[in-house]
Amino acid sequence: MHQHHHDTLASRNLKFAFFLNLAFTVLEIAGGFWTNSIAILSDALHDAGDCFSLGLAWYLQTVSTRRPDAKFTYGYRRFSTLGALVTGLFLIAGLGFLGYQAVQRLRQPAEVRVPGMLALAVVGIVFNGLAAWRLRHGHSLSEQVASWHLVEDTLGWAAVLVGSVVMLVWDLPIIDPLLSLLISVFIVWNVFRNLKKVALVFLQSAPAGFDLAAVGRQLASIPGVIGSHHTHTWTLDGESHVFSTHLVLREGSSREEIVATQRRVHELLAQQHFAHVTVEIELQGETCPADLESTRGRESIAAESSDQ
Repeated sequence: MHQHHHDTLASRNLKFAFFLNLAFTVLEIAGGFWTNSIAILSDALHDAGDCFSLGLAWYLQTVSTRRPDAKFTYGYRRFSTLGALVTGLFLIAGLGFLGYQAVQRLRQPAEVRVPGMLALAVVGIVFNGLAAWRLRHGHSLSEQVASWHLVEDTLGWAAVLVGSVVMLVWDLPIIDPLLSLLISVFIVWNVFRNLKKVALVFLQSAPAGFDLAAVGRQLASIPGVIGSHHTHTWTLDGESHVFSTHLVLREGSSREEIVATQRRVHELLAQQHFAHVTVEIELQGETCPADLESTRGRESIAAESSDQ
C-alpha cells in the first residue's frame, strides 16, 4: 500500500511539473518576441523540449505502476528508470544547445528590452522554482533527474534576472551569457551524477548501500544454516529490489525448519525494500543444481574445443 501511494505521488509530481512547464513555455514564447530577446526564445525552445521529456517521464512513471504480466514478470518498474534516462539525455542536449547560444551571444551581444526581461525572469523563477521544489521531494530516479531540468531552468532565469539588473545600471550584455555558461557547467555535473545512478540500475548493480558481506553474516547466523552461495541482488528502479540466494541447511532438516528458515530470510530483507526474494534450500551433502549446470556448461565448451 505504501509503495502504491509513493508511485501515485511520483506520477502526480511529474504531471504537475509538466503542465506548469507547458504553461510557462507558451508565456515565454510570447515574452521572447515582446522583448526581442533571442536568448529567451532559445530558452523557450529548450523548455519545449523539457515539456516533451517531462511528459514522457510522467507517462513512463504511470506505466511503471502496472502489475506484472506474462511479458514483464517483475512488473513495469524499470519504465520509470527509462524515463529518468531519456529525461537526462534531453537535458544534456538542451544544455549543449543553450551553451552554443551563450557562446554566440558572447561574440555578438544584442540589444534587448531589459525591463521586459526582468519581469519575465521573475515569472520564470516562480514557475520553475515551484515545479523544482515539488519534484525535489520525490524519491524516484525520474523525479530526481526531472528536478534538475527545473533547477537548471530556475537558475537560468536567476541569471537572466541578475543580468537584467546589471544591464539596467551598466551596458554589459555579456553578463547574461557568462552566467548561463557557468550554470550549465554546474547542472551538467549534477545530471551526470544522477545518470550514473540510472546506469547502475540498468547494469543490475547491487542496491545503493547494500552490504553483501553483512547480509551473508546474517544468513549464516540463522539457526540450522551451514552456509550460503550464489547470492545475488539487484534493483529494479533504485527503490524496489530483488534478492536470491542458496542456503545450505544441516542434513536431516525437517520441512518445518526449511519453511521457518525461508521465512526468516524474508523478514530479514523486508525492511530494506526487497520486493522479490527467492531462497533456494539445499541440505548438507547435496550437489547444488546451479553448480551442476555450470560444470556441464564448461564440459560442453571443452568438448567443442577439442573437436575443433
